[in-house]
Amino acid sequence: MTIASFIFFLLIFAVIGGLSAMRRKTTTEDYLVAGRNIPPWLAGLSAVATNNSGYMFIGMIGLTYSTGLSSIWLMIGWILGDFAASLLIMKKVRIATEKHHVHSFGGLLAQWHHTDYNLLRRVAGVLTVLFLGAYAAAQFTAGSKALHVLFGWDISTGAIIGAALVLLYSYSGGIRASIWTDAAQSFVMIVSMLMLMWVAAASLGTPAHIWHSLDEVAPGYMDWFPGATWLGAILFVAGWIFAGFGVAGQPHIVIRYMTLDHADNINRFRVYYYAWFITFYSATIIVGLLSRLLLPGAESFDAELALPMISRQLLPDVLVGLMLAGLFAATMSTADSLILSCSASLTRDLLPEHKAGYTTTKLATAGVVLVALALSLSGNQSVFALVLVAWGLLAAAFVPLLTIYALGNKPSEKMALAMMGGGVTAFLLWRELGLSHVVYEIMPAIIVGLSIFFMVPEQWQGRAARDESV
Repeated sequence: MTIASFIFFLLIFAVIGGLSAMRRKTTTEDYLVAGRNIPPWLAGLSAVATNNSGYMFIGMIGLTYSTGLSSIWLMIGWILGDFAASLLIMKKVRIATEKHHVHSFGGLLAQWHHTDYNLLRRVAGVLTVLFLGAYAAAQFTAGSKALHVLFGWDISTGAIIGAALVLLYSYSGGIRASIWTDAAQSFVMIVSMLMLMWVAAASLGTPAHIWHSLDEVAPGYMDWFPGATWLGAILFVAGWIFAGFGVAGQPHIVIRYMTLDHADNINRFRVYYYAWFITFYSATIIVGLLSRLLLPGAESFDAELALPMISRQLLPDVLVGLMLAGLFAATMSTADSLILSCSASLTRDLLPEHKAGYTTTKLATAGVVLVALALSLSGNQSVFALVLVAWGLLAAAFVPLLTIYALGNKPSEKMALAMMGGGVTAFLLWRELGLSHVVYEIMPAIIVGLSIFFMVPEQWQGRAARDESV
């Protein structure tokens, strides 16, 4: 019954993706940005499903299970940073992409100020394909882990199923299919997570009893901050605010803003996006805490498997299928967006002088799916670690430059490349030096990228070449 329920929901997603093909136009613009006519509620639900990936169902629950209440600052910091990026950058992104007829993230960076930075566009395309490819592989890995635990299937099975479904509807309907299925998947994601939270809490007793039990799990498990000093606490929260601000550097999320029907509808977009985001993230953290009481043997299993294990323990077979479908929905809603962003970079950024047609762009999508699947099958890395590294590298490369653009500055191509290189280098060095425990490396990476712009001679900055912000 669990398998039947799971397959039923997956088929619904596939059908919705297929139906979107009935609205498609056989143009590259429709395939990559849905003709820029997506209503705000649909774009908002799609964006939140894309953002809340297998990282939430697998990685975030595993982290909360292991570390305790302090993981709440990831939510608080991440959403605050995300909101700041939305206010500062995203409306300008929507205006700039329509004004310059941009279909890809690299195109946005290269043409924001009526420029034609071809080298910058190619470099951005390479970074997008590399980092988003690893990110997509992490999503397929998340689905595989859950199926392996619940059904005893081979660890590769979930990745293959997820890749096949993503290929099916992404190839047929492009970004429109991705957005339609994301919206449906967002409902399954939030219903399944809230359902599991409710059942888990009911099985453990009153809120006071649950809090007392959590307080006894381990010393410091229910402390609000993991560090003993105020400086450590401030750096911890600040790091996750910068991580949330890094949303501006995620092509698969920024593309949702690019598809919005009108820039003036961005406030309505935000209402749907943040209401869904806060509700889902809060439920995820609560489930992570409750799972520590339901699965007390923290040393005996992979914490990232907590969700499928407590689902099997608490829920009837039909609802276990729903839960697993919610997890798969999260992984696919992100994977399809990542893959389509890679397709856009491959066809529009790496060889901008050769305008790839509709068919070539679809074939690129198929190729990216196969590469991401191969990466997923090559190893069983931590979903949480893979996502944080990929997210961080994208933010380090792109957020400083987008911030400077949004503030109205027009850096030269050399300066833009230096900012991107400096941010990525700082991110990698911070990790290599083992400083991640001090602050999440996105923070120093973004600071370094911005500093490169403000600390060099004015003729490099391009300040004299200021024009309108978009």
